[in-house]
Amino acid sequence: MKYLSFDLEATGLRERDLIIEFAAVPFCTKTHVIDEELSFHCFVKCPSFADLKGDLDPWVIENNESLIKKAHSEGLELPTFKDELTKYLESESIKVYFDNKKITLFGKSMAAIDLPFLNRDLGWDYNRKYFEHRQLDLSSVAYNMIDLGFLPEKCTSGSELMKELGFGDVAHTALADAINTAKMYLEIKKRYQSL
Repeated sequence: MKYLSFDLEATGLRERDLIIEFAAVPFCTKTHVIDEELSFHCFVKCPSFADLKGDLDPWVIENNESLIKKAHSEGLELPTFKDELTKYLESESIKVYFDNKKITLFGKSMAAIDLPFLNRDLGWDYNRKYFEHRQLDLSSVAYNMIDLGFLPEKCTSGSELMKELGFGDVAHTALADAINTAKMYLEIKKRYQSL
């Protein structure tokens, strides 16, 4: 199977929060290759950190100040982000990679913000045009592996799962997280496919 591993960073986890970074990278479970040369990455413009600070969660203030500032100064306006993503999804290299079919999205804990934010900011019709209605979620895979006794219960946490699989700490940058999520899935597949 081929998937498009994606991740986004936002100003928080609430419905009103904003996408500030988006990245995607395709990978293949047959070849175990993550095609980083076909990756997509951009920052999405948001108000200034000073303007947002009064409404941000403490964790975001402590950990994402520089990312918010980068998104504010370098990010694409939302319509431009959508245009650039469209160019990427309609590029010949991506069409060939996915055999001119709809793309199956892959990520972790996608129901939390990733899919709701994409539906909100790109539109339901846009997502149905380019992406399969089914997705593969690493968090669900991890829960299944815990239930089967292959992974310890602490792996319900994404950061603990990364450590368990030997990948260190979560980067909290969209491209690194998209790549690492794909690496974790391939590692799980490699370790447990013969069981």
